[in-house]
Amino acid sequence: MGRSVWGGALSALLGPRLAPHRRGIVASVLLQAVQTVALLYLPTLNAQVIDEGLVKGDTGQVLHAGGLMLLMAFVQGAAGLGVAFYGARTTMTVSRELRAELFGRVRRLSPTDVERFGVPSLMARMTNDVAQIEALLLLTLTLVVSVPVACVGGIVLALRQNVALTSLLLVAIPLLALTIGLFNHRLRPTFHRMQYTIDTMNRVLREQIIGVRVVRAFVREEDERRRFAHVNAELQEASLRVGRTMAVLVALMTLLMNVSGVAVVWFGGHLIDTNDMRLGALAAFLTYLAEVLGALIMLGGMVMAVPRAQVSAVRVDEVLRAEPGLRPPRRPVRPSAVRGTLELRGLGFQYPGAESPVLQGIDLQVRPGQTVAFIGSTGSGKSTLLNLIPRLVDATEGTVRIDGVDVRELDPAVLSAAVGLVPQKPHLFTGTVATNLRYGAPDATDEQLWHALDVAQAREFVERTVGGLDHPLAQAGANLSGGQRQRLVIARTLLRRPALYLFDDSFSALDGATELALRQALAREAAHRTVLLVAQRVSTVRDADQVVVLDRGRIVGSGTHSELAESNEIYQQILQSQTTIPERA
Repeated sequence: MGRSVWGGALSALLGPRLAPHRRGIVASVLLQAVQTVALLYLPTLNAQVIDEGLVKGDTGQVLHAGGLMLLMAFVQGAAGLGVAFYGARTTMTVSRELRAELFGRVRRLSPTDVERFGVPSLMARMTNDVAQIEALLLLTLTLVVSVPVACVGGIVLALRQNVALTSLLLVAIPLLALTIGLFNHRLRPTFHRMQYTIDTMNRVLREQIIGVRVVRAFVREEDERRRFAHVNAELQEASLRVGRTMAVLVALMTLLMNVSGVAVVWFGGHLIDTNDMRLGALAAFLTYLAEVLGALIMLGGMVMAVPRAQVSAVRVDEVLRAEPGLRPPRRPVRPSAVRGTLELRGLGFQYPGAESPVLQGIDLQVRPGQTVAFIGSTGSGKSTLLNLIPRLVDATEGTVRIDGVDVRELDPAVLSAAVGLVPQKPHLFTGTVATNLRYGAPDATDEQLWHALDVAQAREFVERTVGGLDHPLAQAGANLSGGQRQRLVIARTLLRRPALYLFDDSFSALDGATELALRQALAREAAHRTVLLVAQRVSTVRDADQVVVLDRGRIVGSGTHSELAESNEIYQQILQSQTTIPERA
């Protein structure tokens, strides 16, 4: 990828976000100018102290020039504090806004979009990549004026001290600039590789931490150790390459600076010996040499930060420019109330890149007060069908209609409030039982929380915990059993009182007695609501008003439990597999 693309991404990313902070940037620029001018004036005053005061024995001149030096030092320090304040405030504000913008964009992405980037990569882009941009921005806002003013001003003031010696600067400066440019060009691809290696390491770490039980169950610790060691070695190699390159660059810059200093002292000494230069002027010239070359070295540090920030800017920009796969309607429909009548017309869905559709030709109508259950073999499309109703994914064929309105035309807020989905894998947040339940209804009272827990058959175990509703939950509810997590997630959904309840195999971790009690309580709670549930067990679906049998993405049977048990071959096979006790050999 060419230089213009990288640089263009960085400027396009930061330009609009820096515009609202013009005052802080202008203040930083002005203070940098004051700071650098004060710094450049100090060597000239020092030369006066030496040549006009110490050499001639003029105490008054020493005190006068020394007083001015103290004043300039104070001005430089005060301006430096201001530069640091405005530069840091602007940088941190822009970084905060950039992270917030990334977070907002990620929240609007569909699950398919998130999978395309990968969760580890998105986390790295929101943290590490923003940090690289932040580092470059802070350097830029604190050096953008200081470096050029120090270089130009230093050369001009060095000329005032001695024109002949200034020719050494005309040799040292191009050599230093050329060295920095060559190393900058060499580092860009290494930084690119490093950022994507960090993505890979995050992915491997996430998989190993989440799947630690599987790793231990299959005794694959050594294999996973080798896999992590491989990724870690790749990151180490990239980091070492950067470190070696930077070490060589710093050594070359230090060598060039010291050689230049030695050359100035050598030739300056001869000039002093021939009375063509004074001692104070030589001291001032050495200081100007150090300031000019030091400014270039600071510029080199900033330039070295540019390639990594450019790579990070491209990665951040990819997320910010990502168009959500699920686009909101141009003219959203906002009905005053949602009754919950559900219609599936010719519904079909195919995952991107898949050879065949997961669902096809699904026609179904469900009215409020009805409970419809879906059953079928693994991979028959049951969960996908439920995900189409709240628009977690969009149908590739046909339509999903609620109260006669295509869900793609409904206002997203209305759709979210109308549909309550209990996912196959229950997820709880770090906090307490109450804060997790109120995720579904922020204004719910304690009485409402206990009622939802009653229906979900969770009251008993919550009352037994220390603190009850205020019992702390670990990340993802790790301090609860699978059945307890499922019941809390069901209670959280019940608090919302949506028009449609969707249960995606949400009773799988419950024992038979608890499941039966929950379904009976749920039947009373959602008596006038539309209920759809996916299940693997016949015992879960047998009391539904309608049981729909799915096979390879198609409806192959529909009716009550009794009707299907008599007439549907696939349902009979499922029923037989769950009721027949196999003989032991």
